[in-house]
Formats: sequence, C-alpha cells, structure tokens
Amino acid sequence: MADSSVEIIEGCRLPVLRKNQENEDEWPLAEVLSVRDLPRTPLYYVHYIDFNKRLDEWVTPDRLDMKKLQFPKKEARTPPKNGLPGSGPGSPERDVRKSLDLSVQSASAPSRGKTLPAPKRRAESVSLATQASAATPVPSLPSSAEESQAPVYPALRDPSFSSTPREQHQPLAALTTNGSTRRLIPPQPGRKRKTCGGTDEDSQDSSDGIPSAPRMTGSLVSDRSHDDIVTRMKNIDCIELGRHRLKPWYFSPYPQELTGLPILYLCEYCLKYLKSLKCLQRHLTKCNLRHPPGNEIYRKGTISFFEIDGRKNKTYSQNLCLLAKCFLDHKTLYYDTDPFLFYVMTEYDSKGFHIVGYFSKEKESTEDYNVACILTLPPYQRRGYGKLLIEFSYELSKVEGKTGTPEKPLSDLGLLSYRSYWTQTILEILMNLKPENGERPQITINEISEITSVKKEDVISTLQYLNLINYYKGQYILTLSEDIVEGHERAMQKRHLRIDSKGLHFTPKDWSKRGKW
Repeated sequence: MADSSVEIIEGCRLPVLRKNQENEDEWPLAEVLSVRDLPRTPLYYVHYIDFNKRLDEWVTPDRLDMKKLQFPKKEARTPPKNGLPGSGPGSPERDVRKSLDLSVQSASAPSRGKTLPAPKRRAESVSLATQASAATPVPSLPSSAEESQAPVYPALRDPSFSSTPREQHQPLAALTTNGSTRRLIPPQPGRKRKTCGGTDEDSQDSSDGIPSAPRMTGSLVSDRSHDDIVTRMKNIDCIELGRHRLKPWYFSPYPQELTGLPILYLCEYCLKYLKSLKCLQRHLTKCNLRHPPGNEIYRKGTISFFEIDGRKNKTYSQNLCLLAKCFLDHKTLYYDTDPFLFYVMTEYDSKGFHIVGYFSKEKESTEDYNVACILTLPPYQRRGYGKLLIEFSYELSKVEGKTGTPEKPLSDLGLLSYRSYWTQTILEILMNLKPENGERPQITINEISEITSVKKEDVISTLQYLNLINYYKGQYILTLSEDIVEGHERAMQKRHLRIDSKGLHFTPKDWSKRGKW
C-alpha cells in the first residue's frame, strides 16, 4: 500500500499492518523512527503508538497505509527581536538561563525536609528509558503511628450493613483506628488506568493505591533527558546464549562494531561477548568457569543462587548489565558496579550452571530497596522463575531483619509479577489465620509486614488493589470473597517452585563500613 511518489521521512506517522495476539491483522498507528535505504526496497523502523517498545520492528513498504500518512509538525519559532538571537519571549536560550538560575537558587536554599544522599561512587550513566508517569493522589490511610496501634479485631456482620459487591463476602477481620478516619475507596481491580506517554510500561504503582508517589531517586532509575533516536532503537538483532537464541527488546550499549552482526555470541558462563561462533568456540576452550563467579548461597534440586560482588567481579557484572539492558527499558546501565550486589539464579545440568535470571541490589540503600533490577531471561519466562526471584529477595530481607521494596519504576512485566507475588503472599497469611478462644482471627498491618518483610506501603496497596478493605462502623474490615479464595487456591496449586529457607546459607554484611567494599 506504499506510494513510491511520496517520501517517508523520520517522524512520520501512519497505520502499519501487524499481527495481534490472536494472529489477526490490525492497523495500529506507528511512528517512523528510522529509514534504511536498501538496493531493492527501503526498510522502516517503526514504533507502534500506545504499544510497548519491545514490539518495535523493521517493516517493508507493503505494510504501510500511505493514505493516512501524517508528516511531522514543524515547531513554531518566535521571530528574533532587533535581530538579536534569543531575544524573543519564549527563546530556548532564555528558558535555559531561567532554569539554571532556578536550580542554583534551589540548591543554595536550605532544605526544610529530609534530603536523600546521592548514591555513592556512581559513574557516568547511559540514559536509556523514560521516567514513570506522575503519581495520582489516592485516598488517605491511617498514619504509621495509627497503624502500629491498630490491631485487627474480630467483626460480626450486622444485618443493617449492606454492600452490593460484598453480599457473599465473609468478614475476616476489622482494622480499627484511633481518632477520626476518612473512608478508604480502593481502586477497582478490573478498571483500566490511564497512563502518561501512552505506553503500558509507564503504568506504575502510583495508580495502584500506594499512599505516596513512587520515588525516582533509586540507584538505577533512568533519566530520559539524554534520550535520543539512537537509544530508542534496538541495536542487536539476535543473541546466542548457550542453547538459546534471544531476540532483544530494547537498546543496549554493546560496542558499535558488534551491532551490525546478525548474531552476537555470549559465553553463558562468563557472559563475555564475541563476534563469531569460531571466536566463541576458541574462548570456551580457555574459559574455566562453569558457574557464575562468587559464592553459592542457595541450592535446592537443580536451582542455585550465586552472590556476586560488583567490585570483586567487575567484568562479569558489567557483562550481566549489558545483557539485562536488552530486556529492561526503565533502568539505566552504570559501568561502575562497585555499589551493587548481584544474585544470579541458575539451573544445573551435566554441562554446568546455566543462567536463568538475576536481580541486583544496592549494598547500602537509603530507601529500603531490596531490589534494583530484576530479570528473568525470555526462554525461562512464564514458568514461575520470576516469583522465585522475588521470593528469594524477600528471604534475604528476612535474614537481614528488614522490610524491603523494589526500586521504582517497575516495568509492566515487573509490576505484574510483584503484584501477583504480594497478592499470593498476603492471602496465604490471611487464610491461614486461626481463631483464638472462639473469636475471629486478628492481625495488624505491621504484623503482616514483619512476617513477609514486605513494606507496609506495598501491603496496603495490595489490599486496596484487591478491594479487600471496607469501612464499617468506624473500622476497616478485611473481607475475602469466594472468588478471591478460589482464585488464590488455583494459583497456589500451579506454583510449584518455592524457596526453602533451609537451603539458604547467607550471612548479611555491614556495608556501612567502607573497608568491606
């Protein structure tokens, strides 16, 4: 459907033919990011508007609907005054000077609140992903002081109490508060939420009922201020890792000379990248590793976890970050890996320990983050390994005696995985509560947080998302419907992979002592 008489340039928008999940034809609107002129036919790299970036691809002209072609709009410029550049009311130079003045003033002014120290020893970063959408206000919840004093008492159903969506619910517990309270209106779990930027990956915990905005000060949160057309495009066509071939989803800053290769070869043990199969075979004769470097801190069956210090094993850690960046868009890759620990999950067979996924965390986190980046490699996704990684991160937090939360923002897949894990973990506790002295069971938010090491804000947001909290006679009542109970039981029957704390051999270190870095 392409018209050869019209030239398509970068920035144009038009419908492009693609197959949806049902293998049906659809024509979503797409933006042309790059044009590659080949001898036979040109190719166009397109980004589908309102779709995740991992679906971006090169397309041929026959998939373009030229009848609805939209050319990029030219930006209106203010004419110069008296022939002097930058003298107009909206000139970029003046705006830059104003922003610089404001930043200097804000930096010199004394801060009233608590300031967060910048992460230590951070090297120059490559900014590769967008910030999450701004947080939306959510209903007020009891303060931390109230929560700590708010036991869950047994509640009896009053005939006068009626709630249309809760007619079949059985009250599990009531959360009382000291003093006056405002009614909590949790979001409906089936309701679609509007996202900024139009992509589903921008949906964050701010729309899921977390009482505060997601923090953007984490160690690996990306910054789009340096985003350009190069980093918006995938630069690696295919990666061969052991017995798997992977199609990258996003840009990763591998060396420029390797980006034009049809296949990039990686050693599955040390993750070194090589340009040809012959180079890989020669490398394997010299590579002594058959497992990730570092200490094996967990083993059960064929699953093992290795703890890797980003300072002691710098080359491996950097190679791991390069590989992970192919499948993570919300995080920034740092070449200084010293402040991080990497926990690599592997699957063992007769040939060695094969990498399945990993997560990283800061040695010192000022905001109780227990995960910086987390990834399950595509060949192992949808098999329960993602929840196993999450469960292991919280198992480490239990040993450390802390509550933890993942670094924000989460990707779309990461958000789904965490929400599912929090749901199953909290429901498992609530359903296993035993009545005492003939009374209904009681538990506090703080107790749930201490048992699971899940941060209180994440516990509350999960209860809100599931719509379990109801307000009745001055107290918060937790109710479980039959649908939620049945759905939880079905989900737990499918969840075969679990962390066994007996197989964990881990001693936390005090990283505040610089000598241990």
